Amino acid sequence: MRLAGWLRSAIGGALLLGGGVAFAVPAQAPTLNVLSGIEPGRWQLREIESGTERTVCVSDPRILIQLHHGAAQCARFIIDNQPKSGTVHYTCSGAGHGRTTLSLETPRLLQISTQGLANGLPFQSDIEARRLGHC
Repeated sequence: MRLAGWLRSAIGGALLLGGGVAFAVPAQAPTLNVLSGIEPGRWQLREIESGTERTVCVSDPRILIQLHHGAAQCARFIIDNQPKSGTVHYTCSGAGHGRTTLSLETPRLLQISTQGLANGLPFQSDIEARRLGHC
């Protein structure tokens, strides 16, 4: 009983010292430095091995991290974070995982190397991405 009273007093005192407000601040996720050097716009993605091409509108360069998982909500862990290159490992609950390295040659030319597992199937792609213009 005495311990409970002491705890209530200690918590009350802490709240008074803190202005009577207790709240949690969400942690800010680290950002991949290389993304800040990529210009938004229409980009052509060409797989180096097969020559397959596709065009995407990149308003947020983060979409280039998980090309094989689309808009899936994935947890990301930055492995390497340099100004001109970076590597991210990501896990998408129920959809697989991947590891992507972005290497920025210019704000309009990017090399992407990605591998992992998507919907139960392995993938590995080396992609050259070129900015074509505005979306």
